[in-house]
Amino acid sequence: MESLSTEISVILISIFTYFFAAIPFGLLFAKVAGLGDIRNIGSGNIGATNVLRTGNKKIAALTLIFDILKGVAAVLISRHFIPGHEYGIGFLAIFAHIFPVYLKFRGGKGVATALGVYLGWDPILGLAILTTWLLSAKIFKTSSLSALISAALAPAFAYFLKVDPAIMPFAALISATLFCTHRDNIRRLLKKQESVIS
Repeated sequence: MESLSTEISVILISIFTYFFAAIPFGLLFAKVAGLGDIRNIGSGNIGATNVLRTGNKKIAALTLIFDILKGVAAVLISRHFIPGHEYGIGFLAIFAHIFPVYLKFRGGKGVATALGVYLGWDPILGLAILTTWLLSAKIFKTSSLSALISAALAPAFAYFLKVDPAIMPFAALISATLFCTHRDNIRRLLKKQESVIS
């Protein structure tokens, strides 16, 4: 009976996680602020970096915060109600952000939500990844390259920081996912055509 109750909880929290993490906050905040449909500007992405291209730093920051909260909330809620499932639920939040049902499964690239997931899993690991992104952005002035460097190093950070071993396969999966969502950026980087952070 207890097993059945746990299974129901996993299903319910998975459904909640997907539909919450799939909310396109960047698109919603930009429209409310009168910035139009951000899918029609810049990269066409719904994330904070593209929102920033509108020139509205406050809305971009708000988008970043809420996209991070998607990941943090998914992990903390699942850890509280269904401990042991926070790794799978965390990845589900990233998946939902990338493939949101509200936008015909065409969403963001998952970087901010992935950061939120890492922060929820292990704050020190999350801060190491965030610091890597900030330093890379400072040096290379390119958001996508910073995201790729952070994603590539995340499994190594998880290993050397001796976090829960259960994180390792998910860290590798997240890295592979983010490289996949950035495949167009990678092509532009190789051609030296990627836009820089102004």
